[in-house]
Amino acid sequence: MTMDRYVITGKQRLEGKIRTSGAKNASLPLLAATLLASGRSNLLEIPHLADIEHMIEVLQYLGAEVAFNKEGLIVDSSNLKCWEVDENLMRQMRASNLILGPMLARNGRVRISRPGGCAIGSRPMDQHIKGLQELGVKVKERHGYIEAWADELRGADVYFDVPSVGATENVMMAAVLAKGTTLIHNAAREPEIVDLQNFLNKMGAKVRGAGMDILRIDGVTQLKPTEHTVIPDRIEAGTHMIAAVMTQGDIEVENVIPEHLEPVIAKLRQIGAKVQIGDDAVRVRRTGRIKGVDCKTMPYPGFPTDMQPQFMALLAMAEETSVITETIFENRFQHVDELRRMGAQITIEGRTAIIRGVENLEGAFVEATDLRAGAALFLAALAAEDATVLEKVGHIDRGYENLEEKYRQIGAKLTRVKS
Repeated sequence: MTMDRYVITGKQRLEGKIRTSGAKNASLPLLAATLLASGRSNLLEIPHLADIEHMIEVLQYLGAEVAFNKEGLIVDSSNLKCWEVDENLMRQMRASNLILGPMLARNGRVRISRPGGCAIGSRPMDQHIKGLQELGVKVKERHGYIEAWADELRGADVYFDVPSVGATENVMMAAVLAKGTTLIHNAAREPEIVDLQNFLNKMGAKVRGAGMDILRIDGVTQLKPTEHTVIPDRIEAGTHMIAAVMTQGDIEVENVIPEHLEPVIAKLRQIGAKVQIGDDAVRVRRTGRIKGVDCKTMPYPGFPTDMQPQFMALLAMAEETSVITETIFENRFQHVDELRRMGAQITIEGRTAIIRGVENLEGAFVEATDLRAGAALFLAALAAEDATVLEKVGHIDRGYENLEEKYRQIGAKLTRVKS
């Protein structure tokens, strides 16, 4: 990960148009799903991000050929040559565990090390493993490795204790080639699940119910490669919308699916921002001070945990006191100490943050601890008085494509300093 830094001059009003890239969290399972069919799949609008590069390396290690062209990414998984992934590759990224389902469906066997840690809290694999075992998969865990195999995958009723996005995706991808029908109960409902369903069905799968809490998958004997355009990144779009409010700007965010942003739009309107919704664009403006609000992160369609740090940066400048409750990740307040350096008044009590708004944030030396914390500090720096030096922007590179370029075009003053 690069240790570059941003030097950002605050108090610049941002205005103009900014285009959202393809969704990172939809692209990763789509890349994994290309393993299900022998031949060349074409994925359009895949963003150039560090996490995507890691997933490409995992596919290449397994024997797939991967290449970016003008429109997108071609993955040819005709000649898979191995069924286990190098430990160093697995440790670089959580989402590399998404190869479990497709490799079991295609190969009947897979061995991975437990994926890399996550700064914002534990993301256990138990739901993934439990779901796959229902389909007839045998699992052996030893010395930090997970080895899984199955002579035949069979459809089953799978119940998740909690709606896990990754576990839902893994079981979906295994079940499409299983014998018989699989029902996934308490499935995650995120838009990224719907995008995966659409891709799998284009490949010849029979999946329905994505976006609801029960998914039905009728197994088929074979899938074919196909072409698919990934959905826009709702978290990136939400970050741009908050940037408009924090800089008293006027930004039109292009390439969005407004329905995916409903909880964010509702909160922005509550605090006094003007939000105009188009077919595939959202315009956000602000004139007066920001009102305080209370906010609780929830699984989709609730307020996304991936927007919580950015929203906290915004509420740090509100007129009143706000309360944010984080229900998804136990360590997702790592940005708080850094925001305090910039003059924010935030108190933490367990999983609740009490934010007393201040009139102005101040520039400071701060450090990104994870992807969304980095985004929150980036937004705070855009709004702060004076200049901010934001260290370890490699974290931000994991989820935002061409960030400095996009923001310079709408009036931000920032420089990237190579480490």
